Amino acid sequence: MPSSKKSAEAKSKTKFDAARIERAVREILIAIGEDPDREGLLDTPARVARMYKEIFSGLHEDPDVHTKKFFSEHYNEIVLVRDISFDSTCEHHLMPFTGNVHIGYIPDGKVIGLSKLARVVEVLSHRPQVQERLTEEIAEHLYTQLKAKGVAVVIEAVHTCMTVRGVRKPGSTCITSALRGIFLKNHSSRAEIFALMGKK
Repeated sequence: MPSSKKSAEAKSKTKFDAARIERAVREILIAIGEDPDREGLLDTPARVARMYKEIFSGLHEDPDVHTKKFFSEHYNEIVLVRDISFDSTCEHHLMPFTGNVHIGYIPDGKVIGLSKLARVVEVLSHRPQVQERLTEEIAEHLYTQLKAKGVAVVIEAVHTCMTVRGVRKPGSTCITSALRGIFLKNHSSRAEIFALMGKK
């Protein structure tokens, strides 16, 4: 079993501990010089705990559940879904990065419901992430599960850890790609999928 798979399974068995998060947030408020007992901050630890449960829900979900049902189709050309919106959290600073995922694949006798592609993105993005790994995880999962002839994933995202802190460069966009199968091996197929994605 690949180490990334083992890691995901180990994470999914870890229970979400809201009370522990609340205690930690209260300590952070004290550490930055705030009074956690003032009116405006009284419910902040609980609100942050609820937020973390939502934005890190992918730690306790298995993307495999969304790629179990297929449909037999004799279709041998590209299937492409562009602009699947997503939000994730950079594991380096625990700050959001958001953008769009473009997914293309060439079936090998079976296709999947288009909404399932978005479901996979939802699960994998709702974990502490880096964009490069998220791109690879989506591509590898779909290539393995679909047994497709080829899979291509491109992600475009804006990282708040770069736009609102540090170098503070608003408008900067990070683009990553991951290719599998024919898109990796065949230049014309790669050029075609990138052209359809608008990434000539």
